[in-house]
Amino acid sequence: MTHGFATRAIHDGQEFDPTTGAIIPPIYQTSTFVQDGIGGLRGGYEYGRAGNPTRTSLEVLLASLEGGVRALSFASGLAAEDALLRSVLAPGDHVVLGNDVYGGTHRLIERIHGAWEVRNTTVDLTDLDAVREALGVDRTRVLWIETPSNPLMKISDLAALAELGHAAGALVVVDNTFASPVLQQPLSLGADVVVHSTTKYLGGHSDVIGGALVFADEALAEKAQFIQFAAGAVSSPMDAWLTVRGIKTLDVRMKRHSENAQAIAEALVGHDGVDAVFYPGLPEHPGHELAARQMSGFGGMLSVALSGGAPAARRFAESTRVFQLAESLGGVESLIGYPSEMTHASVRGTALEVPDTIVRLSVGIEDVTDLLADVEQALEG
Repeated sequence: MTHGFATRAIHDGQEFDPTTGAIIPPIYQTSTFVQDGIGGLRGGYEYGRAGNPTRTSLEVLLASLEGGVRALSFASGLAAEDALLRSVLAPGDHVVLGNDVYGGTHRLIERIHGAWEVRNTTVDLTDLDAVREALGVDRTRVLWIETPSNPLMKISDLAALAELGHAAGALVVVDNTFASPVLQQPLSLGADVVVHSTTKYLGGHSDVIGGALVFADEALAEKAQFIQFAAGAVSSPMDAWLTVRGIKTLDVRMKRHSENAQAIAEALVGHDGVDAVFYPGLPEHPGHELAARQMSGFGGMLSVALSGGAPAARRFAESTRVFQLAESLGGVESLIGYPSEMTHASVRGTALEVPDTIVRLSVGIEDVTDLLADVEQALEG
């Protein structure tokens, strides 16, 4: 019997402890494992970098929620991305990615892998003809998709892009951090690999750093696992346990995040001082109909463009009280950020530069009336 999402989020990979009956599996806070004779491994575990039961619990859970054959848990989202890229790229290879991709992803591909002669092209992923042209570059190995995108909330057609990528012989990778597996299932739409910063919605409580890869193909998972083992970017037992703890409430949290963000987006439309609201739940958003088809909700992230320019945007970001000025997103508490000098500072001066009028909101699960009042007073100030 296949259980529903919320049931799997609470139970998959989380069998009770057989020794004590503890309903929550213990944290295996250990670096190594005693062997029953040389090579006689108990449960396949020998050393913490190679594997740990707490990490396995999280990986089984993530594979279940994303509908993959296997998942790997990493020390951070960028560590996960790096391991994947090193699994499939060689000097001279080419990557196609969105022109408003997360700044850290672009920095990794452009500056770290670029130093090893990996090339990249950024393109508007909503323009399928432009994507097709970019994929035609010799030795294109990866099509990297982020939808909704960060921070302008562009919606890309996953099924159409997967078809284009595969026709060009490229691996199709989707960063599903903003939507989470509650709202979007990229593997079911044709993607080969899903990437997560588990720091965000999966962990959900701003108390853990982590990343993950979920695979549709076992052979590719084996390659990435070797890179993870050889380079060592594994999540710690405590971080894995905290992420599992967070995922148990993911389903209900994402619904509240989405409800609150929808209310704030609607309140900001047409507000004095606001030029534009970027949120796929708004009917006027250019990706609204597509998002409604490939997502089951619109998420907790939105951005606004302030009509008073950079000074107004900075003033707004620094004037909220319930929304805390901080990097990151996806926690139960609401955060506000100024991408051009915070999350996307690394792409200033490039084609991916975020306008300095943009402020990004990670809408939490607080009482929505308090959030609305906070945004209102900050705009009036």
